[in-house]
Amino acid sequence: MASSGVRDTRRRGRQRRDMCAAVLFTLLLCVLRCAGGDKPSNIVVILTDDQDVELGGMTPMKKARSLIGDAGAYFTNAFTVAPLCCPSRSSILTGRYPHNHGVRNNSLTGNCSSPAWQKGPESLAFPVYLNKQLYQTFYGGKYLNQYGKKEAGEVSYIPPGWDQWHALVGDSKYYNYSLSVNGKEEQHGDHYDQDYLTDLIANRSLEFLDKLSPQRPFFIMLSPPAAHSPWTAAPEYEGAFNDTTAPRDGSFNKPGKDKHWLLRQPLNPMSPSSIKFLDDAFRKRWQTLLSVDDLVEKVVKKLMDLQVLNNTYIFYTSDHGYHTGQFSLPIGKRHLYECDIRVPLMVRGPGIKPNQTLQAPVLNIDLAPTFLDIAGFNLSTVNMDGQSFLHHMAPSLRNGTTRPYFLVEHTGEGHSDSDPACPKLGPGLSHCFPDCICEDAFNNTYACVRMLTDKNLQYCEFADSESFVEVYNLTSDPHQMENILKKVDPTLLQAMNQRLIKLQSCEGSTCWDKKY
Repeated sequence: MASSGVRDTRRRGRQRRDMCAAVLFTLLLCVLRCAGGDKPSNIVVILTDDQDVELGGMTPMKKARSLIGDAGAYFTNAFTVAPLCCPSRSSILTGRYPHNHGVRNNSLTGNCSSPAWQKGPESLAFPVYLNKQLYQTFYGGKYLNQYGKKEAGEVSYIPPGWDQWHALVGDSKYYNYSLSVNGKEEQHGDHYDQDYLTDLIANRSLEFLDKLSPQRPFFIMLSPPAAHSPWTAAPEYEGAFNDTTAPRDGSFNKPGKDKHWLLRQPLNPMSPSSIKFLDDAFRKRWQTLLSVDDLVEKVVKKLMDLQVLNNTYIFYTSDHGYHTGQFSLPIGKRHLYECDIRVPLMVRGPGIKPNQTLQAPVLNIDLAPTFLDIAGFNLSTVNMDGQSFLHHMAPSLRNGTTRPYFLVEHTGEGHSDSDPACPKLGPGLSHCFPDCICEDAFNNTYACVRMLTDKNLQYCEFADSESFVEVYNLTSDPHQMENILKKVDPTLLQAMNQRLIKLQSCEGSTCWDKKY
């Protein structure tokens, strides 16, 4: 039996070990929380749906432009790497190109919110890393198009990394929808005060802010349905922009001459009914965005009231652009042209001087590494195709490089049978309108290399029976009216082809290797 002196010695040893462990734990917390200051900066992201920048999509956003863009930086060369909702949003979450995260379109078979996505890429999405940095996280609004469906785990499934989860089941809606609220279904009807989704997620984010621990940073991501169909405006904005029509300049109502098969099909000039339809859509899209403008104002005011605005980065962007009448296509996205792939991007936050207009190319795959950079995460330990653009906004904070080229890719969708709206064109098409105008098809599968630094060029190859190629000089032809494939030096074409091949198989840092 051990003597009293031995027991005391052992007890003091255990106490010393416990004290050392406590000190080490405290130091670890300090490293995680205090890198770059008392604690990492907070982050708020507002991600809209289908909001263009080329056709005036930011015009309704007077408050957002004043409170974010004028107070920080506007990026004039911001792009999506995939002009379709689920592939683009998956790229934002993972910081990876579609060929690496595997989401091809908005369907479960296209890997949108599928079990394979959940077990693989989603488990390495940026919220997981922010959670490790002790961020308090909130998500509100549209997530991925198939989220909450039975085959995708239903509403009980909560993606990793989110502390508060208020996600829309399925695609964008404004009324009569279901939410997953921390894994439990919450049904909503058509009462404006209780159900209008844009206002609901704004208000719940304010409640989240009121309950935060001040010792830990926070990350909030709000994804309102605007400006996606069905374009249901809040009651106070139903009469706004009544005299507004879609812009008639550039490629509006022009034939898709020398373009791939799908662009050669639309009726040109468009029928009066098609023009009336797209003008109505254009106006309603702007009306829905006015509530997003209110959302921005509410969030910024709350941050100011809580005295945390000066230590908070606020990002405003969209998942992709949109077209209304370009090349005689009434409405939609899914195409390689600037109106579909350019997106708005405004950022304000610590170290960012106000009233900046920045021309550095930024992709939506760059958002995730930028969030992690702000959080103080070691980016060399994550496998992302994008790169932080924090150094462009605040040069004193980080060092970085600018990519010379980037990739845009889309996998076309189609029906195995003929679309009822367009039987004469046969199978393989989807999203068809009256007058036999279709927005997508199996052979609308393409990959483009977009070049901004030395030459303002776009080179695209289609995976179709024609092996069709489109090339544009956007300096002399900003509306992409002329496919200059037959006029370009063959040596340049070969170089662009080789860059495209390398980008289509790139991963991680090789996706912005200047050797391309």
